[in-house]
Amino acid sequence: MAELKIRSQQRGIALVLVLWVALLMSVIAGSFALSARTESLQSRILLNEAQARFFAEAGLNRAVFELRNPDPETRWIADGRVHEFELDGAKIELKITDESGKIDLNQASEELLVGLFASLGVDYDESIGIVDKIMDWKDADEEIRLAGAEDDDYFSAGYPHGAKDAPFDTVPELIQVMDVGYDMYRKIEPALTVYSGRKNVNLAFAPREVLMAIDGVSGEMADIFIEERHAIEDVNAELPLLAEGYSGQLRGGGTTFSIVSKATLPNKQYAEIDATIRMGGNLQGRPFRVVRWRDNEHK
Repeated sequence: MAELKIRSQQRGIALVLVLWVALLMSVIAGSFALSARTESLQSRILLNEAQARFFAEAGLNRAVFELRNPDPETRWIADGRVHEFELDGAKIELKITDESGKIDLNQASEELLVGLFASLGVDYDESIGIVDKIMDWKDADEEIRLAGAEDDDYFSAGYPHGAKDAPFDTVPELIQVMDVGYDMYRKIEPALTVYSGRKNVNLAFAPREVLMAIDGVSGEMADIFIEERHAIEDVNAELPLLAEGYSGQLRGGGTTFSIVSKATLPNKQYAEIDATIRMGGNLQGRPFRVVRWRDNEHK
């Protein structure tokens, strides 16, 4: 009797152990299944990101191809209008802006720069002060303008650097100038360049922010001008009238362009490239050279 009882207890213990082992194996199998599913999902996301990125790069190359089109009647106009096309199911949106339509930080007149800051609602005197600091930043001397700033002013204000005393190499460098905050910079960035080499701006390609920097031009006037300009398909056509004395033609652009290429896959995931390119071959045989490149977030 005692022996039967012992055997019964042993079978019970064995059953419990078997159940625990079965439970443990189920947990391990579930973990492997979850890990495999997670890795599969991650792989799919990475694959989609890579596909969207390559489609966006394809869009940039298409933009260059269209800008080099020898036929002026079908050549794409780089005035910020959106060009759309599909490639293997992906929707690609291109926005091309000739840099000659932007305000060159190294060449533009003080009047144009003051107008740019004033268009944000910055007080006129304060706008003059910011422009004085921009001029002191890039000039080689140590003379301080009326509302400008040189090395001692920067160090006294707690900046880790003084004035550069040299031309701007990039537009983002503007953030280092005293009194130019990040929020202000983000608002005026679309209007600025260091690649046009022009003292004035080409109205044929000027973004809204640039047009509003011109004395007497309101946001509504700029919007109407851009809408009418985008309706023009012939580069030989005259521009609409922006304001008294402000007109021209679409011809006469530069060789440097900002291109925003956004590629959206059928599943809505996208990649966006924001690049500035300069026409002309390089050592690798490409028909253009990249002078600025920024990848935007993939989603």
